[in-house]
Amino acid sequence: MFYITEIEDYVRVEPKLFGLPTAESVEQQLKETYKDYYDKEIGKVVAVLEILDVGEGVIIPGDGAAYYISRFKLLTWKPELQELVYGSIAEITNFGAFINLGAMRGMIHISQTMDDFVSFSKANSLLGKSSKRGLKANDLCIARIVSISHKGDEPKIGLTMRQPGLGKLDWIREDKAKKEKAAKKALKEEAKLAKSKSKSKKK
Repeated sequence: MFYITEIEDYVRVEPKLFGLPTAESVEQQLKETYKDYYDKEIGKVVAVLEILDVGEGVIIPGDGAAYYISRFKLLTWKPELQELVYGSIAEITNFGAFINLGAMRGMIHISQTMDDFVSFSKANSLLGKSSKRGLKANDLCIARIVSISHKGDEPKIGLTMRQPGLGKLDWIREDKAKKEKAAKKALKEEAKLAKSKSKSKKK
């Protein structure tokens, strides 16, 4: 889930940025500080959106940097359990697939890629035995977050594509077309049945 988070904190501006106007130097420092930043509470920082206020600077003896109390807005993405995510397959392995979600990467275990017996092929793809469906690098998919582990620098995000409406976009389109075809067929059969009933009543 994407959030806009407002933060008030002291920003340590390094001496190399002292030549810039204060607000600009604070913004540059924030962009550097929050590049690739992840926090369990706020999530992954995608961008520094806006500097709302910059207070007076403070210099601490023995530290060449200046500290400015600042208020600013961050755009963050925090993975949530059961959240639907959209992304492209970044890598296929013999145990599953890694999916690029934009801000982070998630992992789909081979057993969660589709509702089928799945095997790893020599062509670096995952293949369904009955459905003959294949999953390869760069395929666009919709998945659901089923687990989040906070061990390490970034969370490990576990995904599934075994539920209805999930999976490779081509599969979702195919399933939708099949359902529509089946619904049309059922309507035709219903109309046929109703017609034959009305004919028998007239007799």
